[in-house]
Amino acid sequence: MPGTLRLASVERREQLLGVGAELFAARAYEDVSMEDVAREAAVSRALLYRHFASKPRLFAAVYQSAADRLLSEVQLDPAVPLAQQVAAGLDAHIDYFVANRNTVLAANRVLAGDPTVQAIISGELATLRARLLNTFELRGESRAATSALLTSWLVFVRVLCVEWLAQPSFSREQLRDSCVGALLGALGPTEGAVSR
Repeated sequence: MPGTLRLASVERREQLLGVGAELFAARAYEDVSMEDVAREAAVSRALLYRHFASKPRLFAAVYQSAADRLLSEVQLDPAVPLAQQVAAGLDAHIDYFVANRNTVLAANRVLAGDPTVQAIISGELATLRARLLNTFELRGESRAATSALLTSWLVFVRVLCVEWLAQPSFSREQLRDSCVGALLGALGPTEGAVSR
């Protein structure tokens, strides 16, 4: 393609991911084509396909990049009260969901059956569960019970956030506070073991 800037492979991949992220955030998944991405990136379709074999693979790479960034933003500090940390983590996720509504809805609805996208979501949830669980000094049955509660809560948060994005029938603050309240309520019966 005339006028195409020659970049190193890693830089080109990052550029294509950036263009893909912008397009998937701005439009519904089905309204983004590989031709659109190539045109916006000012590259040939052949070059785009060399980096990403299909639109679902490009989308998965975009979503993995976003998940990695969100996980790097959500770090837990045992010195800070749990509710405060969870609220801050939820704020980061909700900010991303709002800014990238179409991307989040595509990952959780349009591509709900795509094993690669679901593996990314499952991996993110597992990492968040492990981080939360590690803030508690638990052993044995208490740890197993709390792990199960955290897994269930994270699925609840994911489903509630996706429903809210699709049809926001209450405020963003109510969404966050409901999620925090659900966690504290779920952990309530274990508060002898989980003192946070």
